[in-house]
Amino acid sequence: MKRLFTSVLLFTGIFCLTSCSSPMGGSTVRENKLACAFTSPVTVSLDKLNAEGTMTRLGDGEWTAEFDSPNTLSGVRLTFSSGSVTADYKGLTFSVPKSALPVKSMLSNLIEAVDTNARESELRGRENEGRFEISGSLDGGDYTLILDNSGNIASFDMPNNLLHISFTDVQVRSEAIPPASESTTAAESDTAELTTACPVG
Repeated sequence: MKRLFTSVLLFTGIFCLTSCSSPMGGSTVRENKLACAFTSPVTVSLDKLNAEGTMTRLGDGEWTAEFDSPNTLSGVRLTFSSGSVTADYKGLTFSVPKSALPVKSMLSNLIEAVDTNARESELRGRENEGRFEISGSLDGGDYTLILDNSGNIASFDMPNNLLHISFTDVQVRSEAIPPASESTTAAESDTAELTTACPVG
C-alpha cells in the first residue's frame, strides 16, 4: 500500500512538471522575422468601413499602403516615412484626404506595433492552433498581432477601435532597409539601397 501511494505521488509530480513546462496555450518564444521587408494584399475593417489594398514594409518606419477600394480611397497611396505621412494619387502628391484619415490613424497603430516588435531579438507570445499571438498596448489602445507558421504577419486587431486587418499571400523580400536616420529625408529613404538581409521562405 505504501509503495502504491509513493508511486501515485511520483506519477502526479511528473505529470505536473510536464504540464507546467509545456508551451501549449502558455507564453513562449519564437524567432523574430518581423524585421523583413514584405508586400501583401490586405483587407481593413474599421467599424463600418471596409477597404482593400496592398501594404508594403520597406524597413523600420518605412511603409506604403495603396488602396483598391472603396471608391473614396481607390488609387490613393499613403507613404509612411520617419513618422510623417504623405498621400499621392497617380503621381500627384497632396495632404492626406479626409476620407483616409481614420484608416491612416489605424495603419499608424499597426506600423508602430510591428516595428516595435521587429526591433526585439526574439518574440514572446502565445501559440494558438499553429499561430503565434503577440499582445501589447499602444497609445491608441490594446492590440493583438498574429503571425502564421512561417513567422509572417497574418492579422492585426484592436478590438476597442473595432479594427481588424488581415494579410494574405505575404511576399517576403530578401532584404530590408535599415531604420532611417534623423538626417535622412523622405526622398532619400525612397531611393535608399536595401542592406539588411532577410531570409525568404
